[in-house]
This record gives sequence, C-alpha cells and structure tokens, in this order.
Amino acid sequence: MKYIQEYRDSRLSRKIIEQIAAISHRDIRIMEVCGTHTVSIFRNGIRTVLPANVSLISGPGCPVCVTDQKEIDTAIALAAQENAIIATFGDLIRVPGTFSSLQKEQADGRDIRIVYSTFDAINIARQNPDKDVIFLGIGFETTAPTIAASVLAAKKAGVSNYFVYSAHKLMPPALEALMNRELSRIDGFLLPGHVSVIIGTKAYGKFFDKYRIPCVITGFEPVDILQAVLNLTEMINAGSPRLENDYPRAVTEAGNTEATKIMYSVFEPCDTAWRGIGTIAGSGLQFRPEYAGFDAKAHFDPDVPDALPPKGCACGEILTGKLTPPQCPLYKTKCTPMNPVGPCMVSSEGTCAAYYKYHD
Repeated sequence: MKYIQEYRDSRLSRKIIEQIAAISHRDIRIMEVCGTHTVSIFRNGIRTVLPANVSLISGPGCPVCVTDQKEIDTAIALAAQENAIIATFGDLIRVPGTFSSLQKEQADGRDIRIVYSTFDAINIARQNPDKDVIFLGIGFETTAPTIAASVLAAKKAGVSNYFVYSAHKLMPPALEALMNRELSRIDGFLLPGHVSVIIGTKAYGKFFDKYRIPCVITGFEPVDILQAVLNLTEMINAGSPRLENDYPRAVTEAGNTEATKIMYSVFEPCDTAWRGIGTIAGSGLQFRPEYAGFDAKAHFDPDVPDALPPKGCACGEILTGKLTPPQCPLYKTKCTPMNPVGPCMVSSEGTCAAYYKYHD
C-alpha cells in the first residue's frame, strides 16, 4: 500500500495543481487515450481542480466503445450460429447492435456466457466437445497477447472446437489518425498506461518523430495524472515537445517483449474500422495463415452488411474529442446506463458512462 498511497497524497496533489495554475497562460487541450485514465480523472475530480484553460479531452481509449458497428453486428451474427457457444467479457454483452444485442440474444435462448479470461473459454470448449465455442476478441494490445496465448494453448492441447473472433485494435496507428483529422486540435497526449506496459515507450517513437507533439505515458493515481498534466503543460508552453515515460514503475522502453512476441506469432496487423474514426491502416489484428483454423470469421463466414451507428448517437464525435457527452442530444434522455443507445454509455470505461456517474 505504501507505493499506492504515495501517489494519492493530497498535499502533493495540491502542490502540483498550484504549479499547473502558475504556468497556465493559454488554452490547452490534452487528450487521454485510455479508458482507465478517463475513469480515474472523473473519480478523483481532476477536471474540477485544473485551471479553466486546461482541458482534458477523452479520446478513443475504451476498446468496446471504438468497436465498429459492423463488428458488433458480426458478434451477434456469430451468436446465431447453430451449435455455438459465445464466450465474451462482460462489457460487450449490452452493447446495442443494429437490430439486437448479445444480451437480447441470450434472453432469446442463445448460449452466451460471460468469462473472466480466455482460458475460461478454452475450458468451456473442453467441456463441450460437441459445440463450437467462439471467444469474442475485442481489446487493445493489453488483452490481445492473452487471447493469442489461448490460441497457442488450444493448438497444443488439440482443442479443435475453439475459435476467436478477432476485432482487436492497435493504439499507435489511432494516434496518427487523430492527428490527421480535419479540425482536430490536440496539444498533447496522455498515453495509455496499460497498453504501454505491453508495447513500451519505443512503440510511440515513429509517431512522435513525425508529429512532434508532447506525449507522456502515465499511471492511474491522482499524482500520476496531475504530474503528467504538469509536464505536458510545461512542454506546450515552451514549444519543446518530448516523448516522456512518467510511469517507470510499470513501463519500460521495450515493454513486455514476451507478450508482444506471443501476440505477433498468432496475429498480424491489418486495416480495420474504428467507431467515429473510420478505417485506419494497420490498426487491427488478423490471424496469421498458420492459425486460420481458429479464426471464427473465416470459419463461420457470417454475412453481415455494413452498418451505420445508432441514429442520433454521438459516440463517434465523443471518441475523437469533438463533443462531450452532454452535447449529445440523446445523453440522459434516450441514452442512460439502464437503456444505452451507444457503447460509450455501456462500458465501464466509456466516456458517457463516466460523465453520467461522476460529472453531475
């Protein structure tokens, strides 16, 4: 607890806040691209204690939220396969598709099970050899290695009825897409702590060298985030951008090389669509040919048309920092945690869910 409490020290937090206020002489927009950062910022009231001219903008850091509508519809279509069991993490089950959701399909009798790890899904496959078990692989570099490891384990154990639907996303290409958007104004990035543990500081090198925008990797406690905001503010004021690791207790230059080795042994980069951003080159993960037998999309080949997001839902604009949740016409009217219209209100890391719980 000692090393946690140090990063929750209220006196140190106040000191950093005073330092930020003392050097804040212009409007600054800092985007966090980690859903856990978003929740921590709201839970600790960090937005409320910063100077009015320092804005923290939530970006595409929630994996469920950035999952494209067609990918949600594909997951629902896979649930309709005869003789199939769907295994999924909990956040995804309530995300509305175009005509249904996994929760509704479950209520209609489809076998859809919430699991806490990919190896739970493999155990289900072992226990049900006459069923096809499909794990819905949605997440960033944080979860993709564990899903790749489950494929390796299934192959080694000869579990032939285990499949994965890969809708993974990679973070560095998304940062570049954000910088290339019209009317995008981002002065600095709070880079994601969990993702950075896996990919390391070096993974952002090409992005930083190209755009020369202040970037700080940070942890999730109040002192972590406030110190990162102070560092970014200093860089922005001085016009001296750096790529800085403020989370050295967890993040290294190289990252977790074993995890990335496992991830890229099973998957390879591909183009994929992000909600609110569109297709980003090299930002997804697809199966390598030697593991195609585990690819749910190739094996079942669900016929799913392109899909538009729910009418009136501003999740896309919120994920790219163009709008905040209260600016969405559906927020707190048609869209609530009990009756979500878009994924940003469903996920525990969603910006709309965080606003709803902490902002008002």
